[in-house]
Amino acid sequence: MSEEKKVVKKEEDEIVINEGENNIEISDDVVAVISGMAASEVSGVAEMAGGFAGGISEVLSGKKNLAKGIKVEILDNKETRIDVNIIVEYGARIPDVAFEIQKRVKKSVENMTGLNVLEVNVHVQGVSMAQLENKEEEKVEVKEEEKETKKK
Repeated sequence: MSEEKKVVKKEEDEIVINEGENNIEISDDVVAVISGMAASEVSGVAEMAGGFAGGISEVLSGKKNLAKGIKVEILDNKETRIDVNIIVEYGARIPDVAFEIQKRVKKSVENMTGLNVLEVNVHVQGVSMAQLENKEEEKVEVKEEEKETKKK
């Protein structure tokens, strides 16, 4: 058996892993989409915070940008750093949400890509009040229904 050396080099926004004649290329965008999906599934995350440009591209394309709010830096030695920008739901415990995002993103990226995740930095950009507003609307509707049943 001959052992082949792994040569890792970075070409623009992709990491290329050479094993003899076989190449594996993983784009930053792929890692960002994996990270975005993992983070958005965490309870307490209202939405990903992507800024103005991300919102415009979603509106124009009609598709949800799964890499919204994610910044990925792939290093030369199969390691990566990931920044996740989120908006949390009102009432969610921020440290618990952040820890769960770190855990899920790290696990997903390492399992799917084979990259070693050095850091997952979670940046809370805001708090969504939509859940609180929905509860208040439900209370108003219940009170209106109670008034109607009392009148009958």
